[in-house]
Amino acid sequence: VSSVSFALPRASDYPHPMPTLLLDARADLGESPRWSVREACLYWVDIAAQRLHRFDPATGTNMTRQFDQPIGCIAPRAGGGLVLGMRDGIATIDDWDAPLRPLGAPFLADQPDYRCNDAATDAHGNWWLGSVDEAKATHGAALYRIAPDGEVTRLFGGMTTCNGAAFSPDGRTFYHADTPTHAIRAFDHDPATGTLGSPRLFHQFDHGTGRPDGAAVDAEGCLWSALFDGGRVVRLSPSGELLQTVDLPVSRPTMIGFGGDDARTAFVTSARKGLSDEQLEREPHAGGLFTFRVDVPGLIAPPFAG
Repeated sequence: VSSVSFALPRASDYPHPMPTLLLDARADLGESPRWSVREACLYWVDIAAQRLHRFDPATGTNMTRQFDQPIGCIAPRAGGGLVLGMRDGIATIDDWDAPLRPLGAPFLADQPDYRCNDAATDAHGNWWLGSVDEAKATHGAALYRIAPDGEVTRLFGGMTTCNGAAFSPDGRTFYHADTPTHAIRAFDHDPATGTLGSPRLFHQFDHGTGRPDGAAVDAEGCLWSALFDGGRVVRLSPSGELLQTVDLPVSRPTMIGFGGDDARTAFVTSARKGLSDEQLEREPHAGGLFTFRVDVPGLIAPPFAG
């Protein structure tokens, strides 16, 4: 258990986004910052270290729980506890100390180079989860929909790093990225049936300026994206126009999420894995958890219904 000595910033503290180091976690691969409305705390993971974290803004305390396999993504559950995307499939815990219970079949068990990577929950409580090829040798990563009972539906594949899953406020647009392509795609989504239309290019980032990693949507329907190796998070309009850039003191932000009492506090995870000694000297807080305030509230995803 570790702690920090300062509280979350207030809107009046930073009229313009100014990232603050909330926790000097030095995570190998921090990811999946998810706000629990029920507990008023932030859950997040360190994938490479196989750890689940729980940060309590009221006390500044960060608790950790060690697992025996990577945790790629998490989401709060409607009945309490969490759903976790593990190396080969899905599991749940009922509370912090509860045992890990598999949910459904281990659908990645026959793909040793793959693991769960990124996910978003839709309005019906389904979990839209993507995989990643850690060997970067094939294009077999895919997007799946996990029903509350654990049933797995494969939606499409042909990717390397399935990332950036998010839904528009009305649920009619689904956003997604295959990170190495440097592109975010958008799909028409029918909330009643869960079907997707054909993908369209939403925003293309120039190569060498960072790759789209985890994402979140705000109340105005704008998409926030963390740019891995880009040192920033950006806000894009519903039509894909770049509206805002928030620079960070680390090169590898991994995902952005929103929380706090008014959903106007942004949380950004980051990574230090793969950085050279020289880079780590320049980025002493790589792998940290950062925060800043926004004018428009972010959307806190619905809980997983399973």
